[in-house]
Amino acid sequence: MFWNLENFFDWKVDTTVSNTSDEEFSSFGKRHWTKRRFLVKCGSVAKSVFWIADRHGMLPDVIGLAEIENRFALDRFLAETPLRRMDYGIAHYESPDPRGIDVALLYRKRRLKPLVSKPLRIKNEDGSPLLTRDILLAGFLKSDGDSVVFLVNHHPSKYGANSSWRREAAMSRLGEITDSLKGVGWRNIVAMGDFNDTPSSTLEYSKTMVNLAAPLARKGHGTIKYSGKWEMIDMFFISPEIMAANPGIDMTIERIPFLTVKDNTHSGEKPLRTYSGPRYLGGVSDHCPITVVIK
Repeated sequence: MFWNLENFFDWKVDTTVSNTSDEEFSSFGKRHWTKRRFLVKCGSVAKSVFWIADRHGMLPDVIGLAEIENRFALDRFLAETPLRRMDYGIAHYESPDPRGIDVALLYRKRRLKPLVSKPLRIKNEDGSPLLTRDILLAGFLKSDGDSVVFLVNHHPSKYGANSSWRREAAMSRLGEITDSLKGVGWRNIVAMGDFNDTPSSTLEYSKTMVNLAAPLARKGHGTIKYSGKWEMIDMFFISPEIMAANPGIDMTIERIPFLTVKDNTHSGEKPLRTYSGPRYLGGVSDHCPITVVIK
């Protein structure tokens, strides 16, 4: 499972860090982000995970997450919801993102044994760090003795003029990582995330990895609604070896009934966000979660 949780901040002001959103998402900030509102969001996320588990017959073994403020927020999320009984471990590292958001990965400890976990920085052409989210690499040993590695991504957004080079740098870095993993013997590779671009912009990477979102995008489906139109920016890529072992594999966009709302400006429904501008709505995210079943 992957889900961009849209500003999953705790309610405290951390004086040891400097980012553009920490104070805004606090009890005294302009969003009036309180502990109660944080816990309401945690409860909605956990309820969504159980809703997905009921639909698929089991809890996700792996949950990739984007827009996570810190490890404390993840610890409280697991401790304060029924997921505390479900043996999820956490892989998370602080990144150089100016807003103070990172990617993370939750995994079922009884089903996956960690082998390697680290953040991988995206760089500018001159070798300096690109101030964005790192790519999280996490490799595991499965119960059947095989191994699998996950790459969690949240690529730079389209805000600002001439931002495409930033996403191109992120995709290029992801390609380098995938090639390196294959070079040292990893066969089962899953790249997931919010790529802030559509499948048509990931064709180079799709030459070596299979984009499970592409068929859905061609049918007009998407994970985020912008100006009344669904766009596919959250995706799974899998290695050809996984594709061969899972004929007919496909990606599911999870439309969770209690986290959607009528689109009064356009037709149909849309995801229920936590905020609309400064106004608190009580939802989770403007993104739909995505899932894939791999045997």
